[in-house]
Amino acid sequence: MLDQISELVKQFGGDAIVNNQSVPNEHNEAVMNETGNSILSGLKNMVAEGNVNDIAGLLKGGTVDASNPVVKQLTDQLSGNLGQKFGLSSDTASGVAGSMIPKVLGSLIGKANDPNQPGFNVSDIVNSLGGNSGLMEAVSKYGGQFGLDQNKDGKVDMNDATAALSGKSGGFLSGILGKLFGK
Repeated sequence: MLDQISELVKQFGGDAIVNNQSVPNEHNEAVMNETGNSILSGLKNMVAEGNVNDIAGLLKGGTVDASNPVVKQLTDQLSGNLGQKFGLSSDTASGVAGSMIPKVLGSLIGKANDPNQPGFNVSDIVNSLGGNSGLMEAVSKYGGQFGLDQNKDGKVDMNDATAALSGKSGGFLSGILGKLFGK
């Protein structure tokens, strides 16, 4: 996943980083690396903190701009990291982060939702963010018995998990547990 994010950072980093006179040339590569690392670690931290509803909304095609809570949190984190690690002014750091985060996330999500893009898919994104804890395997194996097939395609997979995360007030895990224990 980091490789895919890094490629997108390089793709969009020309104007925001390389051609930005406020970012010293000797820091260009390091700033791009920090951008990719901050995006991946920030998303992983959000999952670890239980902030899956916002991420699920983003993966389902939510708005990828400064109004999105995931974009805002990642932008704030990257901006702080760039200022702290590279001595960039707050305006420069905020400008780089505010330009890069929406572009990279938007492209990543667009490619993940495009069946014609090999190497990009939503389940890979979720697994790389910590979704490979065994929960999805159990849900896939037994979920159909408990009515968890959200899209009625005969299997319980990441598309169902994403639909459940974004569509149920209690969230996917509470939905599973509620179905399992009859609540």
